[in-house]
Amino acid sequence: MSYMRGDLLTKTKKLVKGLAKAEPLWLKAMEQAPPATFPRSDGKIKPIILPEDVYIKKFYQKHPDSKHDDAIKFNSFNPVPARVFAWRVLELKEQGVSENEAMAVADMEFRAEKKAKKQAYARLKQIARLQGKKPPPNPYPSAIKEIQAEERKYVRDRFFNPKILDIVKKMKEEREVAMQDRFGGEAGRTMQR
Repeated sequence: MSYMRGDLLTKTKKLVKGLAKAEPLWLKAMEQAPPATFPRSDGKIKPIILPEDVYIKKFYQKHPDSKHDDAIKFNSFNPVPARVFAWRVLELKEQGVSENEAMAVADMEFRAEKKAKKQAYARLKQIARLQGKKPPPNPYPSAIKEIQAEERKYVRDRFFNPKILDIVKKMKEEREVAMQDRFGGEAGRTMQR
């Protein structure tokens, strides 16, 4: 019945009328009190557009590196800088500032905040060096550096893990056998040299 158009009532009526199905007991009751019909969309889902989306796009056009450095963290309560920028522009526009001036002010505030974060971390590192301690991890790392830090242990592990070394050894042997099959006995000799 999934290939026919309509709801359960109309599909069942068509099947009964065409003698493809015996009339079910519930059909007359359903005809007297049909189920509620809900309006259907025309198949197109409208995107959700927020008022700040325009300014978020402009922010990413101006600061394309921010897409990677300030990635969205779903488990964080802190909004991404692009959204903060857009909210600030909207706030300034509500106060009567023109759009260009509002964007300039919000951009200046974003750059000042980013610069302050870098200076704060540089100062933390300087204090740690003066005390002879290891510098603390960056409290404002980029998303790329966080991912690289997570992957670093696996990258190092591939050189020392005996299971991985066995797999690599087997792959080299298979490649050597394949080369010998392809080029005869000469390829194996040249690869060993």
